[in-house]
Amino acid sequence: MTRLLRDTLEDWAGEARVPPGLADRALRRRTWRPYGAAVLVAAMIAAVAVFVTGQREPEPVVRPLNNITLPPRPSSVPTDVRTDVEHSPPAKLIAAGRMAVSAYYVTTLEPVAGGQQRVRRTWSLYDPRTGGYEQTPYAWVDVAPGLQVAAVIEGDLLGRRVGVMDLNTRQMLGWFELEHSVGSVAWSPDGTRILATAYSGYPDLMQGEGDQMAPVMRDSPRIGYYVIDVPGGTADYHELEPLPGFHGDAQITGGNRQDLGWSLDGTLIWSPTTTTPDRLFYTPDGESRDAPEGERYRRGTSLPATSPDGRLVLGRDGMPTKITEVGTGKIVGRQQVLQLHAWADDENVIALGCAGKCENEFDNGLVLVSVDGSRMTQLAANRDSNGGGAWRWILTPR
Repeated sequence: MTRLLRDTLEDWAGEARVPPGLADRALRRRTWRPYGAAVLVAAMIAAVAVFVTGQREPEPVVRPLNNITLPPRPSSVPTDVRTDVEHSPPAKLIAAGRMAVSAYYVTTLEPVAGGQQRVRRTWSLYDPRTGGYEQTPYAWVDVAPGLQVAAVIEGDLLGRRVGVMDLNTRQMLGWFELEHSVGSVAWSPDGTRILATAYSGYPDLMQGEGDQMAPVMRDSPRIGYYVIDVPGGTADYHELEPLPGFHGDAQITGGNRQDLGWSLDGTLIWSPTTTTPDRLFYTPDGESRDAPEGERYRRGTSLPATSPDGRLVLGRDGMPTKITEVGTGKIVGRQQVLQLHAWADDENVIALGCAGKCENEFDNGLVLVSVDGSRMTQLAANRDSNGGGAWRWILTPR
């Protein structure tokens, strides 16, 4: 009788949005007498009524953790060029100047109910011990600037545990237990905070076949986000409604996955849009703010479009690309590449080039191209970016 009461109360408590983990939540039933049932039900109703009264509007929960000591970032940033043109996905570190491929993922499609498919990412992380990459079991990863630690989400597609891994030892420095499931993590520019976007359901659902495949038309399941202070050991939750979906009639709309990112100086966060401007800014507490003056981004990322010395800015996708002066808008160079991704230094850019004379734009790979377009170095092997098993890189400051 005691076990039945405990289990049933905990099941009801779960429906009242009580933090998980109060019990194993397994239903255990056994035969018992009707007389005992009446007494027990009355007691259960009274107990749950009292319990739920204090649980109607729970405050966001902050779970403190023992302080995490982060390894120091390198005192000097490497400037060498590292390539792997023999393997796809890469087996050796790819890097150029101030940027490196810190991680990559390979996507696959899995059928789900209703004729839909969901996108699954299999992640690989840079391994300083071998100079290559190691596949991981995590739902999402992000490497902090300096390539010393990674943030990982433990779970299947979504998860409620965010861990901090030392890349050099492969040991977990600590875990953050969260109340809501999160679907992405992003390090702040200074490498001390993690921005984790929370979802009520998995956002990456597709419908259709072949060339007609497209994201499911719906509003995003994003519900909010956590700002995780890694050295301080805290995780603060904030609600944030998603922008309208693809079918919304608002001028500013968003897709199904609406992961949040950091501003260049780490004082603000941003939410992506599918229109122009391509992002909306907020304080870390969720208050709306104007876009920071002078900041320009590579679309859909937290990478700066402005060169490190502040003189030049990357142009939009499409061959040939162009780079212009910040102050005058004058074109200083055109490049025979598909996309400009990140500044390696003031004179060279990591870009997406294509094989041969670019007869097939999907046969492409990472290259390093000079501002004037006269020099180009192949960084990674070309691959069919539209085919199965194609890998997608994550660029991080070294």
